[in-house]
This record gives sequence, structure tokens and C-alpha cells, in this order.
Amino acid sequence: MSNTEAFDLIKRGSVEIIQEDELMARLKTNRPLRIKTGFDPSAPDIHLGHTVLINKMKHFQDLGHDVIFLIGDFTGMIGDPSGKSETRKPLTREEVIENARTYEQQVFKILDPKKTRIEFNSHWMSKMTAVDMIKLAAQTTVARMLERDDFEKRYRGGHSIAIHEFLYPLIMGYDSVELKADVELGGTDQKFNLLMGRELQKSNQQAPQVVITMPLLEGLDGVKKMSKSLGNYIGISDAADDMFGKLMSISDDLMWRYLDLLSFRSTQEIQSWQKEVKAGANPRDIKIRLAEEIVERFHSKEAAKKAHENFTARFQKGQMPDEIPEKIVTVESSGIRIANLLKEAGLTVSTSESLRLIKQGAVKIDGEKIEDATRLIAAGSEHVYQVGKLKFAKLKLQAK
Repeated sequence: MSNTEAFDLIKRGSVEIIQEDELMARLKTNRPLRIKTGFDPSAPDIHLGHTVLINKMKHFQDLGHDVIFLIGDFTGMIGDPSGKSETRKPLTREEVIENARTYEQQVFKILDPKKTRIEFNSHWMSKMTAVDMIKLAAQTTVARMLERDDFEKRYRGGHSIAIHEFLYPLIMGYDSVELKADVELGGTDQKFNLLMGRELQKSNQQAPQVVITMPLLEGLDGVKKMSKSLGNYIGISDAADDMFGKLMSISDDLMWRYLDLLSFRSTQEIQSWQKEVKAGANPRDIKIRLAEEIVERFHSKEAAKKAHENFTARFQKGQMPDEIPEKIVTVESSGIRIANLLKEAGLTVSTSESLRLIKQGAVKIDGEKIEDATRLIAAGSEHVYQVGKLKFAKLKLQAK
């Protein structure tokens, strides 16, 4: 692959490259670059949102570069303040270690273990003395920290900012110094932290790293960032049937976003599918291709085929009519309870009827019987709802 072709592959799906000319110059040296990506083990599961970055690491790995998967077991005890409106509760050392173990196991579902360097930033941070930390803190200013959008909003709004939160971008930046990173990848919400790495490398007489920011993947609701705490995620350790079903539940619009950020299919092939849909092809067929690809990646080709068969058996073989009416329902951004949704959509005449039918087991979502009448349905979701044997509707929930 030529340097131009390699650059195009690296750029695919990225939001911003700082600096593009520096990246091209380093590619032209034909030496393996050190590619750094850090993950704080704040939760035990890696989900598809995380894989947007990991897939880009795979691109670099396939191009022959040295990939460093940095587990922020030290920074994880601080808690990343990015995008937060209040101070996070720090994790205990035990929680961080346990989560880190699962990260090591899961990341090799994508990356080649023989070509991946795993690092923990506690290796160098735990050796730092108080004097070392003061010297590190002296390399920036409070004014510089308050340039961060989230810090600035909290300061102006009178919300507290703990001193240890200022240390987070400093330590993340110092990781780049220790690793002598050529390139660092991160989400768009990490831009300030990534640029701090460039500054600290300059202060330590190193060539500043190239920064590549990647988009944040929306969750199943199509609105908020994929997150385990919001329940809108697909874990890469999910069972094959669950993974397939969740992917089939996303909206047709969100499907293209997932293909762009998660699929290993070529841009040309995805564009050809878009033309097919515009010409009248059923987007469900494209969604099946996406679901099969993702399930195969994290399970196997056989598991993907079986998950497809199981999905077809549940939702297409005589259980649902060929034509299902579609309806958009406007709800609060926080979502709506299933009982209220059925009434709003006209599938029941009242919430009390909804409650009664749910209790009787007569309500299904995408073929699955619903037993929890208090279940919250997220804004942005799109599912097929069945009430009794004859009432079907595909409801797309739109936030007010």
C-alpha cells in the first residue's frame, strides 16, 4: 500500500487529524510509528462504541505500525472529567484492576495479540514522587485548564472542580512522553487531553504526537453516546443472538452511521448499498449484512449464520405480517414507559388496558414478550410492537 493509500485508510471515519502534514511526513519515513490509545477501565465491558477507536488501531496495525493499548489503571482512579458536569466518584484500586483484566481479554477480539503492546500507566506513575508531580503540574496553568469547555462551564456555573481533576489531562499527556508516542487516538471529547500530550512532549524535547480524533458512536437510541450506564450499548461479549437482535433494532438512519464507523467493508461497497436502498431495496437486508459482520467478528461465521436463522425464525416465519404500519411517536428526551407508549400509539385505549395486557403476556417488542410494565423505552429507538395476535406497529420514538 502506498503512503497515500495508507493515509486515506487512516483518515477514514476520523473527525480531525492534527497535524496532517506531520502524519504524512512520518509515514514517508517508512519506520513503524508508535500508536497510542488509552482506555480507563471504568466499567468491565468493552462495547461497540469503544471499538471505533480499536478498529482504527487495527488499521495502523495492519499497516505495520506498533500499536500500544494503554490501560489507564492510574488515571482510572481519578476518573476522566471529560464532558462531566460534576466531579466523578473515583474507583477503588480493586475495581480498576478487575476491570483492567477484562479489557486485556476483550481487546484481542479485534487486535492481533502478537502485535499489540499492552501498557499500564501505573508502571511509571506509581514511581513518581511528590516532587515529580509538582514538576509535572508546573508545566501548565490554571488558565490553560479552564480553556476546557467542561471545566469552563462548571467554573462559570459555580460548580466545584476538584484539584485532582486538573491532574487527569496532565497525566494522560505525560503517558505520551513515557511512551514516546508518534500518534494518539481518542474520541472528540478527548481533544484537550490529547493536545496536552503534544505540549508535554514539546516540553520534554520530543517531537509532538499527531492527534487523531474519532467520532463518538451513538447508542441504540440514536441520540446519546453509547454507554453502559445508559443501557443503550452493545457489548462485544454479548451473546450472538442478543448482539444480532440489538443491531437489527437500530433505526434505518443509524444503520448507515454504524456501517461507516464499525464495518470493515470498503467505502465504495457501502456507497453501493446506499444506492440500492435509494432505488427501492429494503434497508433491513443491509442491516442484516451489518449484523452478520459484527457477530462474525466477535463470535464466528457459524454463530452469525445461526443468529440470523434464529432472528428469521422469530420475526419472519409466520409470526409477523408482511406489511406492518409505521408511526412516529413524539416523547420526552428521557423516554416513555411502555404502558404509556402503547396508549399514545393507539395500540391500546388506555394505560390501564396496557397494564392488563402486559400482565397477561400479550405484549411483545420485536417478538420478545414484555413482562415489566414499567419498562422505559428510549427516545430515538425503533422497534416492532405487538399487542395481542392482530395488532402490530413499527414505532419510531422521536424526542421533543
